[in-house]
Amino acid sequence: MDRLQGPAGLLPVSGPAVTVTLDDAPPGAINKRIPGLPEPQPDFLVVHQQDVQAVVNALWAGGAQAIQVMDQRLISLSAVRCVGNTLILRGRVYSPPYKITAVGDPDRLRAALEASEPLRIYREYVRAYGLGYQVDERSSATIPGYQGSLDLKYARVPE
Repeated sequence: MDRLQGPAGLLPVSGPAVTVTLDDAPPGAINKRIPGLPEPQPDFLVVHQQDVQAVVNALWAGGAQAIQVMDQRLISLSAVRCVGNTLILRGRVYSPPYKITAVGDPDRLRAALEASEPLRIYREYVRAYGLGYQVDERSSATIPGYQGSLDLKYARVPE
């Protein structure tokens, strides 16, 4: 059991890290009219579940050793869900800005973020409508071990 704690995400992980911050567009962005682009709709101006998930997926693809969204360590049982313009993780509700931190090689993590097609599209909305997108490197960060329940409530053995 002790050997599986690390791979299961139950132990803290420290090292160089990248933090990605996503935020809704500022007030007044709905009034922006940019030639060649559609008139901004309210839906264009907020961070969506797929945007947070795109960052998480890119960071995993970039070799992240551990990922934390806001103050929650992600493991294989974690789900990133939004309701309206709020994020729900393990029953806790978070509002933007959303901070996603990954421990790993910063060059590989940045390259994975740049290579992500969903994030390329998101960055177009950043330029067009002012959504927030910031990537910061940290020389050292510690992501704590997962502290939630590991019990599966709805799993069943297939017949």
